[in-house]
Amino acid sequence: MKIKDFEYQRVRVTGDVALNVAVAGSGSPVVLLHGFPQTHLMWRHVAADLAADHTVICPDLRGYGDSDKPADPSGAAYAKRVMAADVVALARALGHDRFAVAGHDRGAHVAIRAGLDRPEAVTHVASLDVLPTLDSWEVLRGRSAAVGFHLFLMAQPPGLPERMIAATADEFFGFFLDAWTRDPAAIPAEVRAEYLRASREAVPSIVADYRATAGVDMEHDEADRAAGRRLTMPVSVVQQDWGAALGFDAAALWRPWAADLTHRTVACGHFMAEEAPAEISAALRELLTR
Repeated sequence: MKIKDFEYQRVRVTGDVALNVAVAGSGSPVVLLHGFPQTHLMWRHVAADLAADHTVICPDLRGYGDSDKPADPSGAAYAKRVMAADVVALARALGHDRFAVAGHDRGAHVAIRAGLDRPEAVTHVASLDVLPTLDSWEVLRGRSAAVGFHLFLMAQPPGLPERMIAATADEFFGFFLDAWTRDPAAIPAEVRAEYLRASREAVPSIVADYRATAGVDMEHDEADRAAGRRLTMPVSVVQQDWGAALGFDAAALWRPWAADLTHRTVACGHFMAEEAPAEISAALRELLTR
């Protein structure tokens, strides 16, 4: 499936990785990064809106969708630092040395890392429905940690997680599409089928991505916290009100990471770019004026 009126191409970002990317519009560039278990299609409504006055770039992350999936069970090839470098290389290959980036879920972790590592390239950061990696692990404890069972499963050493998930791939990935959505109609049958197809074909790389989050990504966040590194560009965080439900103040956890922060909650499920696209478009437009 494709986003209507977007042009598709494969762009090489490293010697062994090319990304599948959809591009449309003109004006200041905005890169939109998808989450789990999705592809760039999750941005189809927001991307079409923003393309009216921005150059909109929607890639499949490495390891997802129709982008390349380097084999690396350790997760090193899926460190968010590596994936963020992909995004910077992609933007540059398309002619943009500076760009705004918005990410949802896994894509938000990549967007945050791009902002931390490459502030000279990233003008604005939007994060949809995640916490910075280090904080995510620190708040998942007790019974509330059950919501993140997949994080603990995919953090295990190579072998068992891949085999377990591959054996019931559609059921595994479909569980999240169902459990995290308040409005099932927001993900039509044909889009759901595409998400399942893409995820089914990417089990090893998806697990490696999550394994990196429990390992090397934590190390990078810990180093940043110790050094006092922060996002220096305007940052917008949009989340469900899951912080209150899980017993912590999400906005308070974000403040140490961003000097110029706007935090808001929306009344929808996790897949907010599909469930509340008008609100997300408005939030991104507000960010881009800051």
